[in-house]
Amino acid sequence: MTSCEPCSCPCCNGRKDSSDSAVWALTLNLIVVCFLAAVLAFASGCTRTVLVSESSPIRTGPCVKGKVYTKTADGWQLGDNEVKIPEGWYCVPPSFVEEHK
Repeated sequence: MTSCEPCSCPCCNGRKDSSDSAVWALTLNLIVVCFLAAVLAFASGCTRTVLVSESSPIRTGPCVKGKVYTKTADGWQLGDNEVKIPEGWYCVPPSFVEEHK
């Protein structure tokens, strides 16, 4: 219902207008904002993992970081720190590396 009687409260600017269209517009805006926030939250967490077959070496892409194994007298040992691997380096599966005993 809409009434055009003057109002004395400061929040209404002197008019008494309870417009349903303004309420619907605010509700619709709130729904749209919540929907967009949910879409962005779900879309930003999507990742794709591709497993590489044992028979294929790979090359690193940009910004590859992680822990690496190093060969020691006791065998392969995982390092404690993350390292940045330069783009273009080859990574091969263990079957490509000949073990020297």
